[in-house]
Amino acid sequence: MRTLQALIIDDDTNFRMSLDLLVQREGFVTRTAGSLAEARASLAAGTPDVFLVDLTLPDGDGLAWLRSEPAASTAEVIVITGSTSVDSAVDALHGGALDYLSKPVDRARLRSALVNVTRTRALKEEVGSLRSELRDLGRFGRMVGRSKPILEVYDLVARVAPTDATVLISGESGTGKELVAETLHQCSARKGGLLLPVNCGAVSPNLIESELFGHERGSFTGADRQRKGYFERATGGTLFLDEVTEMPSELQVKLLRVIESGTVVRVGGTEPIRVDVRVVAATNRDPAEAVKAGKLREDLYYRLNVFPIALPPLRNRPGDIDLLAEHFLAQLNREAGTSKAWSRSALERLRNNAWTGNVRELRNVVQRAYILGDEEISAEVLPLSDEAPPPAPENGQVLQIRVGTSIERVEQRLILATLELTGGDKKKAAEMLCISLKTLYNRLNVYDAGRVARAGEQAPGSRPHSN
Repeated sequence: MRTLQALIIDDDTNFRMSLDLLVQREGFVTRTAGSLAEARASLAAGTPDVFLVDLTLPDGDGLAWLRSEPAASTAEVIVITGSTSVDSAVDALHGGALDYLSKPVDRARLRSALVNVTRTRALKEEVGSLRSELRDLGRFGRMVGRSKPILEVYDLVARVAPTDATVLISGESGTGKELVAETLHQCSARKGGLLLPVNCGAVSPNLIESELFGHERGSFTGADRQRKGYFERATGGTLFLDEVTEMPSELQVKLLRVIESGTVVRVGGTEPIRVDVRVVAATNRDPAEAVKAGKLREDLYYRLNVFPIALPPLRNRPGDIDLLAEHFLAQLNREAGTSKAWSRSALERLRNNAWTGNVRELRNVVQRAYILGDEEISAEVLPLSDEAPPPAPENGQVLQIRVGTSIERVEQRLILATLELTGGDKKKAAEMLCISLKTLYNRLNVYDAGRVARAGEQAPGSRPHSN
């Protein structure tokens, strides 16, 4: 890996010189500045990999300047200050700082922070290279697609994955929120640790606090032994809080406290336990609307929404339907050692479906079609129920059906009326009815056979039908 560069911005000359030597010992090429004006001038020589900046400088706030400086958007930031407070630390981390150190700087903490910079920069380069290679293939991690909306998601994931920033993923059910969480974890420095998913809506409100934070023996009826919660078990890794808006409001307060303090207290316990967990949350609600509806506390929303990722519904990425269908079918073929393929009519029908259940619905449809289909999977075996209706005929003809008419008779009347409307054009009739041409021929053969049978019954000399 190339040698990384650091820009140290501090108005205390002695401290700046001392810090310069320490950072050089960690293998960085350094530049220094005593003010924001000097820092701006230094940027002419190139953007550093990391800024080490004092919060209070003679000509302004160091962190506020970095937020507005375009060159800083691609670099890491370590804030160093003599006026430490919890609020200023949280504000710095919210502002995108990688770490927060207080004066006088502890050498071990500085070394750890710089190691983190090296690791983060290496990860960003690796993920950037991976994204460039895989986006052309239509996949990133376990996510599949090459449409513009999903490529925008890839870019967001690639930017935030190497950091420890909290991420809030929103999107309709079935859009792949858990896959995004998995990709974030696998592209982070925490990939060697656990990714623990928790469905906040599926856990009983009476148990969720114990599940998240753990409990001590005897803390409640049935607590016959000490138990570590998800936060402790996920230390060094990532905790995925799915459907976080379904969490009881009183527990949201405790969750906020844990995220901000980095410590948990088990149910029935008194001692805080340090945890090192990255939190990724998800919801199928609009987060801002959930706040208005009282389903999500506003303070927790702001803490989770450090880096939001909104997933597009499948109807907004129609160009990915073929790719996803082929992907899911290939998985099934690999597992079973088969070589089934889609027919052209089947893919066309998949494209025309409304997909209210998004990618999850498509995957389930592919699985059923695989079971029912032959070597070439036809449109007839696709169990679609929410296809977009075909355009109404221009002449506005209406078919009236008496209540109580059998389904078979309704189907027959509809098919024959549509065929009459098209002047006998079977292909056009099949398209209007959203069925395959083969299905239409099969139905017509059944109707013809029925007519022949009825004619035979009515022929002279035929025996009357008995009930």
